Amino acid sequence: MNCIVVDDDKLSRRIIEEFIHKTDSLDLLGSFTNGIEAINYIMQNHDLVNLIFLDIEMPEMTGLELLNTLGYQPQVIIISSKDKYALNAFEYDVTDYLLKPIPYARFYKAVTKALNRYQKEKLDSFQQEEIFIKKNSTLVRLRYEDILWIEALENYVIFNTYADRYTIHFTMKAIEQKLPIHKFTRVHRSYIVNVSSINYIEDNAIIIKTEDGHKSIPIGKSYKDKLMGDINLMIK
Repeated sequence: MNCIVVDDDKLSRRIIEEFIHKTDSLDLLGSFTNGIEAINYIMQNHDLVNLIFLDIEMPEMTGLELLNTLGYQPQVIIISSKDKYALNAFEYDVTDYLLKPIPYARFYKAVTKALNRYQKEKLDSFQQEEIFIKKNSTLVRLRYEDILWIEALENYVIFNTYADRYTIHFTMKAIEQKLPIHKFTRVHRSYIVNVSSINYIEDNAIIIKTEDGHKSIPIGKSYKDKLMGDINLMIK
């Protein structure tokens, strides 16, 4: 899980950072001394942040004020020296509430809870068979089976279907995390394909049949082994 730390106490922040670095399931994206720095980062990278380790008592913007400002809700683990904020914190559906000083065993227990919740949310999303794409002021329903491939275009991604193309402001990494891994696979830093839409694989390219012919999609060297594992391969 991608996480950030928000705490104005230098020692506490350093301890949490060290705990994160020794925990394989966590990847530290950033560490912030106040809520304003953190909220600016989150708003710019909302598609990447899965978990926030958050202090309550901070200058300029408290932890609870930060939670109230967020337009979406990543998972939050509170790290506080006082337990008096616990009731208010859990009204925001925080994953856990840790009291300083925090032993690693208690930290790991909270992370395990967050990871289980994260995996369940991903599994629930995988069980859906459609997503909605915003086109102008309209939300368009796209069934997974209708999506042929997705390609990156600078700060945008393009969903290619049999009938149309849909361009949205998103990152490839965020799209990859939202799509079901048993249906879609990343084959290049600029391409994600629907495995069921692959007609054949020729050398280092995937060929997908389209209405007006065929589309050739390159296979990146670092993605080839994963692609071979994602398809139902029957060779000796």
